[in-house]
Amino acid sequence: MALFSKKKDKEQVLPQNLPAHIGIIMDGNGRWAKKRALPRSMGHSAGAQTFRKIARYCSDIGIRHLTVYAFSTENWRRPQEEVDALMKLFEEYLNEALRDFKDDTIVVKFLGDRTAFSPKLQALINENEEESKDREGMVLNIAMNYGGRDELVTATKKIAEKVKNGELSVDDINAELISDSIYTAGQPDPDLIIRPSGEFRISNFLLWQSAYAEYYISDKLWPDFTTDDLDEAIAEFSTRNRRYGGV
Repeated sequence: MALFSKKKDKEQVLPQNLPAHIGIIMDGNGRWAKKRALPRSMGHSAGAQTFRKIARYCSDIGIRHLTVYAFSTENWRRPQEEVDALMKLFEEYLNEALRDFKDDTIVVKFLGDRTAFSPKLQALINENEEESKDREGMVLNIAMNYGGRDELVTATKKIAEKVKNGELSVDDINAELISDSIYTAGQPDPDLIIRPSGEFRISNFLLWQSAYAEYYISDKLWPDFTTDDLDEAIAEFSTRNRRYGGV
């Protein structure tokens, strides 16, 4: 059962009440597979299908930015067989995107340190970004080898280097500069972050950007997450009173 179990009609959500930016922690693939006595890789395959469906649906209903947590900096600690299966899935998706979505409107961006991936995967990442950069539809951020702390360390080093080179002074460092130095520079912060699987953790996801995000937790495992579940999360979001620290 979802945390907010009362179903709300998606027609009640006016366009102006849609979140401009949704973040999704795609959690629960392994548990989904275990419940079915399947290899964890099968759970990731099922989760990839859900990702495709939800990303397309977000684009169709007018969401402007979607960030999905695909592979964290900590996920390298998983069994090598599982990591290899995930890398294969990423490669399949990136090839599919180049082949099937040439006339699509979605802009694809990648958040994270891509240098840890194979040269072939890095080339596919770069090609997808290049092919989609002039599109005018939803921005789809895929967080791969991403961690919120690592993102802030990287941004801090970038700023420190500019101070060292005399391009900035210490007094120039403020929240706006940090926002302009992280992976999502130029994009709005997420309004709504959805976590399937029933876990109440941020898991190192968009730490800086999510300062005022609304959270929605669902007990559904990610492969079972549907467009109706997304509608329910958005309907719940539309009822929230967002005060941003005010009254």
